[in-house]
Amino acid sequence: MTASEDKGIALDGSVWLTVGGENFGGHARLALLAQIAACGSISQAAKAVGMSYKAAWDAVDAMNNLAGEALVERLAGGKGGGGTRLTGRGQQLVRNFELVEREHRRFVERLGRQAGGLDEDYLLMRRVSMRTSARNQFYGTVSSIKQGAVNDEIELDVAGGHKIVATITRASTQELGLRVGAEALALIKASAIILASADTDARFSAGNRLTGVVSRLQPGAVNAEVVIELSGGGSVAAIITNDSSEALGLAVGEPVSALFNASSVILAVPD
Repeated sequence: MTASEDKGIALDGSVWLTVGGENFGGHARLALLAQIAACGSISQAAKAVGMSYKAAWDAVDAMNNLAGEALVERLAGGKGGGGTRLTGRGQQLVRNFELVEREHRRFVERLGRQAGGLDEDYLLMRRVSMRTSARNQFYGTVSSIKQGAVNDEIELDVAGGHKIVATITRASTQELGLRVGAEALALIKASAIILASADTDARFSAGNRLTGVVSRLQPGAVNAEVVIELSGGGSVAAIITNDSSEALGLAVGEPVSALFNASSVILAVPD
């Protein structure tokens, strides 16, 4: 794999110095000081680090002020003309910063070697930090796409061996770039979930049925929140009336099925 083909995530970082909460500088400013030491000329040093002459002097003045003493000093003109050089304090600062940078690079490289699977963890953090009003979120992989004249039926394999079916427009399928094997997130509002006894033989028009056991039951003034633990570690939450909860005889530990229409499923994909 070439460098241009490597799309993996890697750790990186930069060292910055502050003095009394003020930004003293990072690699660019310290590189300027190092070039001044090497060239003996601020104009040549500025060109070497890609700064304008004015920006270089502004940076030097700012560093001198923040350090409380001169880091760079002008040399009086003579046969060879004037110039600039680092003071002893400036030379010490450059040496120490280079030492800190080397240690920082070693630390980041070591941390990167220990952070196996960073790509996957980054995607997980993105999914966890995503904000949505939908109570139920299932991450999975598209296993089937059935195309229709207007709408498509998308089947998603999610954790625990469960499947979720969504009906979305053909335009949405194309816009999201959905294809078999693609990653997607299924969002279902808790209010769209219908609960039924797990052992019922009745047929339902809802395209999705997830069966598990009640892990949490929180009655409210009118409605109750029911959380169902699914095999494989997932869960699904439903909001139903207290009357419905009592009629179903819901209790923690009791098996129950969560039903929802394919049209109630919203699909999302990572950026």
